[in-house]
Amino acid sequence: MAPRRTGQRASLPVRWEELTASDFPAAVRRAKRVCVLPIGVIEKHAAHLPLATDIMAAREASVRAAEREYAVVFPYYYFGQVYETKHYPGGITIRPELLTELLQDVCDEIGRNGFEKILIVNGHGGNTHWLHYFCQMQLARPRDYVVYLTRRPIDEKAAQRIEALRKTDWGGHADEVETSRIMAVRPDLVKLERAGDEDGRPRGRLRDLEDVFTGIWWYADYPEHYAGDARPADPDLGEVAFAAWADGLVKLIRSVKRDRVSGRLQREFHARAERPLGPSRRRRTSRDDQ
Repeated sequence: MAPRRTGQRASLPVRWEELTASDFPAAVRRAKRVCVLPIGVIEKHAAHLPLATDIMAAREASVRAAEREYAVVFPYYYFGQVYETKHYPGGITIRPELLTELLQDVCDEIGRNGFEKILIVNGHGGNTHWLHYFCQMQLARPRDYVVYLTRRPIDEKAAQRIEALRKTDWGGHADEVETSRIMAVRPDLVKLERAGDEDGRPRGRLRDLEDVFTGIWWYADYPEHYAGDARPADPDLGEVAFAAWADGLVKLIRSVKRDRVSGRLQREFHARAERPLGPSRRRRTSRDDQ
């Protein structure tokens, strides 16, 4: 007599790489065909945080959310826009055209595996403009899936709670909050005693430029790849920050699952794009013009 199988649904891992091939179809169905794709980079995070800080944080928040609102979370994806880190060891940069082609191929593979909705969770500020452009690029040709990009994963009230717990009021990279998050999940990788070794204040070397953008802006302000003061970091603050991030992602995953409009509009758009003059119109020839 075969052993009774219990708890199969509840035991499905959320992490893509932990699923077996035989369980994968059930995971796709249970996820309502939603895959969460956390994206980060490999770059310097001051002198005290690991190179993978961004992707570690984005994937941790994604997994926490997916465990509450089931979705399949893609493995660590750390190929992002981070050319501003090339002057420090350990960073990984990919040439621009390949960077975009690689992400497109990955999304195509996610779609080929049965997912119809891909929710990108960005953990790196330098990816922001590139990922918006990537989403716009999805209209270049018909696809069997829709790509979504999270915008505000933390609501205003949660952000206020985090700010109330902070001991510093500025930052943005390897700062108090980011350091606190890594302390909450991988304290063994945080070298907090080094947090004061470098200066995380902005240099303001482009202060005379007004209303223009240049790619060297980050280096101009933060050549040490450090923006903030991480010395007051605390794992309790990190847990609050992760909880707020995960809460926001749970809402976004549910919203994406409910969405029945984006895919329909995308298909409608591409059908019209194939025949912009309409199905009953034909292109005029030179004989028509005579």
